[in-house]
Amino acid sequence: MLKLDHKQKDFRQQLEKFCASSSQEPEIVRTVSEILAVVRERGNSGVLYYTAKFDHTKLTSRQMRVSAGALEQAVAALPAAARKAIDDAIKSIREFHKRTLPKPWEARNSHGGRVGEVFHPIRRCGLYIPGGQVPLVSTVLMTAIPAQLAGVPQLVACTPPQPNGQIAPTILAALHLCGVSEVHAVGGVQAIAAMTYGTETILPVNKIFGPGNAYVCEAKRQVFGTVGVDLLPGPSELMVIADATATPEWVAADLLAQAEHGTGKEKIYLITTHTPLIHKVEQAMEVQLASLSHAKKIREVLAKGYCVIHAPKLEQAAEIANFVAPEHLELQVTEKEVPRLARQITTAGAMLFGSHTPTVLGDFTAGPSHTLPTGCTGRFFSGLQVSDFMRRTSILEYGPENLKKAASVVNAFSGMERLDAHGRSLAIRLGEK
Repeated sequence: MLKLDHKQKDFRQQLEKFCASSSQEPEIVRTVSEILAVVRERGNSGVLYYTAKFDHTKLTSRQMRVSAGALEQAVAALPAAARKAIDDAIKSIREFHKRTLPKPWEARNSHGGRVGEVFHPIRRCGLYIPGGQVPLVSTVLMTAIPAQLAGVPQLVACTPPQPNGQIAPTILAALHLCGVSEVHAVGGVQAIAAMTYGTETILPVNKIFGPGNAYVCEAKRQVFGTVGVDLLPGPSELMVIADATATPEWVAADLLAQAEHGTGKEKIYLITTHTPLIHKVEQAMEVQLASLSHAKKIREVLAKGYCVIHAPKLEQAAEIANFVAPEHLELQVTEKEVPRLARQITTAGAMLFGSHTPTVLGDFTAGPSHTLPTGCTGRFFSGLQVSDFMRRTSILEYGPENLKKAASVVNAFSGMERLDAHGRSLAIRLGEK
C-alpha cells in the first residue's frame, strides 16, 4: 500500500509513478509483439499453441468455434434467477444506450449549400470477453448491446476457454441472449491477433472492443491502425473520495470489490479529507476479507495497487481525480458537496454520486457500459457508447449559385496555401480559366 499526503514535496512524482501503466512494461511489450507475429504468420496453429500454453487446454481448429447448439443449451441450463438478472440488466442497458444513438442531420450553410452527417454501423466488430480469472458475463451485455443498437451486421466474440476446453456456460448464455452467434474459444493476446489478422477459422474484424488484462490492452495498442480499437480498457480502477461522513465499512466494501477482478494489476485509490477514516477503512477491510473467496488475490492488489491519499480540502481531491482520470469514481461525501465536486471533476470514466451508489451498480445493471477508460486515458477517452460502433460520414452538395458565394473564400485559401489546382477546380465550374 502507498500512503501519500498532498502536502509532501514529492507528492506529484509519487502519484505519477503509482499511476504508470503496467501494460507498457518492456517485457509485456516484447511478449505481445512475439505472439502477434506468430499468430499472423501461422494462423490457427499459432492460436492453438498459445491456447495450450496459457489456458492449459488443447483444442483443435474445429473446436475453436462454439456451435449454435452449445449456445442454445447454455441458455436452457441457466437457473431462473440468473436468466431474470440477465434479462433485467439487458433492459436497463438497452434503455440507456437508446438515448445515445446518433441521428443524421442536414442544414444549409452560409453559401446555401447542403451539408450534414450520416452514420453507418461498422461492418464487422470483435468483442473480447475476459473469462480466465473470472467469467465476466456482464461484459457481454456492456459491449454487445450497444453494438446491436448501432446495427453492426457481423459480431464475433472471443473469450478464453477453461482448462476443460469449455467456455463458462453463463458467458455463452449471455452471448446468445444478446444475439451473438459467432463465438470462439480463444483468449488473451492470441484472440486479439486472430481478430486483427484473421486465421483459417476467424475472419478479420474492422474494430475490436472489450476490456482485458495488461497483455490484452498492450495487444490492442500494437494492432491499432491495422484495425480500430476502443478505449484500451485495462485492469479495473476505482477511486473513492470520502469525507468524515463516509461509512468506513461501505468504503472498504467498494474498494475490495474492484480489487477482486483477478489480474493482480488493479488500482484502487482512497482520497480523504478525514485522516481517521484511513485506519477505520483498513480495519473494515480486514474484517470483510475473512469471508471473501478471492481474499488472497485481493491482498496482492492491496499490497501493490492500493493508494491512500490525504487531501486537506475537497478541491485538492478534485485536482487529483482529474490527474488520475479513474475508471470509476465514487463521491462518498455530504449531499451538498456532491454537485460541487461533480462540476470540478471532468476526467472520470464514470462518476457515482453519494454513499448509496456503489460501483457494482455500474458494473452490472444500471445502464451505462462498464467498458471505461483506465490508466489515465480518461483524460482523452470516454466510456463505450453506441457511436463507437458506427462511422460518421459528412455530406455536402452545392449548386451554381452556392459555388459563386464560396468562390472568394476558396480563391483566398488556394492562394495562401499556393495550391492553384485547388482554386481552378472551383473556378472552372463557373466558366473561369
